[in-house]
Amino acid sequence: MSDDFKRLAAERAAEDVKPGMKLGIGTGSTAEHFVRALGARVRAGLDVVGVPTSERTRELAEAEGIKLATLEELPELDLTIDGADEIDPALTLVKGGGGALLREKIVAAASLSMIVIADESKLVECLGAFPLPIEVNPFGLGATTKAVEACFARNGLQGKLVLRGGAEHPFVTDGGHYILDAHLGRIADAARLAHDLVAIPGVVEHGLFLGLAAKAYVAGKQGVTVVEPAK
Repeated sequence: MSDDFKRLAAERAAEDVKPGMKLGIGTGSTAEHFVRALGARVRAGLDVVGVPTSERTRELAEAEGIKLATLEELPELDLTIDGADEIDPALTLVKGGGGALLREKIVAAASLSMIVIADESKLVECLGAFPLPIEVNPFGLGATTKAVEACFARNGLQGKLVLRGGAEHPFVTDGGHYILDAHLGRIADAARLAHDLVAIPGVVEHGLFLGLAAKAYVAGKQGVTVVEPAK
């Protein structure tokens, strides 16, 4: 059922795409449903151009016949549509479970608006149950790991920090970086943690998305619900 819900949310978001839009196109299983829905509209005559957030998304979008560009060619976008791993009532997100968080955040920040698409299992009262991905430079990995652990301690957080893929075969992002997955359980102050993480020199970016999402389409047994940030 979860995959059906993802598809419903993605198809609802595709309805918001207007002719001539410059789109950021997300990464992940829910975003792939959006790419397919967008491709169907493009083949029916919709004229848009997309900026993909990963090589996987680029390949799928090309297969669907969607016209693509880069942020060098289109530095300002109208809308980004992407999935999320967790969504709290303020529409603060945890993203990057697929390892594309840096490109996802760059594209979202270059957009006038962002719509999140998800199934209802992604709604949480407090972020942290899903491991927080942290993209780091391979150089100085040991020092960066210690600095991230010290940052967690200062923020009153405890949990295991795991190099994705392991030391022998670390996962490498499209940008050539590694991912540290932080199993924190609960993140009480996402804004403070986000601020402290980016101050660490070896941290390239983190999976906390604050103030970027304008609304979310969340699908469940009752259909698709529009979720907007709690005031």
